[in-house]
Amino acid sequence: MGNKKRAVIIVIDSMGIGAMPDCQEFGDTEQCNTLKNVCTFNKGLDVPVLEALGLGNIQDFEGIEKTSTPIGQYGTLQEKSKGKDTTTGHWEIAGLVSEKPFATFPNGFPKELLDKFIKETNCGGILANIPASGTAIIEQLNDEHHTTKYPIVYTSADSVYQIAVDTDLIPLETLYSWCETARKLLDEGNYNVARVIARPYKVIDGKPTRISKDRRDYSMVPPKETTLDRAKAKGMKVIGIGKIEDIFSKKGITHAIHTGSNKEGLELTLKALKNELPLSEMKYADANITDETREIIFTNLVDTDMLFGHRNNAEGYGNAIEEIDDYLEKILPLISEDDLLIITADHGCDPTVEGTDHTREYVPVLYYSKGIEPKDLGLILGFDSIAERVENWLF
Repeated sequence: MGNKKRAVIIVIDSMGIGAMPDCQEFGDTEQCNTLKNVCTFNKGLDVPVLEALGLGNIQDFEGIEKTSTPIGQYGTLQEKSKGKDTTTGHWEIAGLVSEKPFATFPNGFPKELLDKFIKETNCGGILANIPASGTAIIEQLNDEHHTTKYPIVYTSADSVYQIAVDTDLIPLETLYSWCETARKLLDEGNYNVARVIARPYKVIDGKPTRISKDRRDYSMVPPKETTLDRAKAKGMKVIGIGKIEDIFSKKGITHAIHTGSNKEGLELTLKALKNELPLSEMKYADANITDETREIIFTNLVDTDMLFGHRNNAEGYGNAIEEIDDYLEKILPLISEDDLLIITADHGCDPTVEGTDHTREYVPVLYYSKGIEPKDLGLILGFDSIAERVENWLF
């Protein structure tokens, strides 16, 4: 590897490890513990690499053994920001603590916002405007969507404005353009909405089916500088894999690539570590790389959350964690003494408790570098402790 120094952050989306003290303020039960409950449901998980790193030493997870000879550093992070969503969690991982929670819309969006949206997009009208499960709402309203050609606009317990269309009916480019309009209107009206999400689907074998690879998130622009901005300003590469560029609204990123699955995200992370990514195709026009010796690789693995947490599928969730562990077996040998691997999560989404929403939870953190001193880091206040560690490593 020469003297190249890298920080590699892998976020296992929604893999929380227990209710935070204020979970009830967020509508969550004290029983929520995504990883523990997934382990129990599956009667244990086969995750030898995460086990070796020290994940089982953090608390009792069925099937993830404690080890007296961990190869990594391990601990529990408590979120400082007021939120339990992807944007808040990732921003804090990158050093930006959100004092004010994003707005949610339990009764749907206000009429004046939707009237402007309909006028500016010329979409004719909208369907739904309620909090809903995405898979359920598209099944319920697919026929009406086909009759009217109106987009299905809905929200959830999170701060999201979601737009679903059948892309065989409404072109994908039109959906993206409608999302950009919604983002602009939300920002202009100071609605404080974290994300607008494009939810394309197609009817496959008679069933409305979401097309994950074409999903796009339009986040609010981070209001303050993050570690990613500072790294980019220093001329380093900041490579976003998965929905990272969406979460940060492209701020602080130099290269980005979207993914359709965890498998794809893990394959791309492997390629990044082997210096095999097509970086020239992924590079932003404004990226000025003057330091080839230091870089951040930032990967979001969304399947745990999107496909399994929100859909109360604890078996699928467990399989997804095992798949990540299989890839970690290939990733670890590529981590030299000049690399710092960080594995963490951004919030919870316990598939075993009532409801389909995110859960306000602590998250695990694992640090690994070749030759790192194994250590129990205990309970650390702030996901932003990761940003501090990355800056100490690279800056």
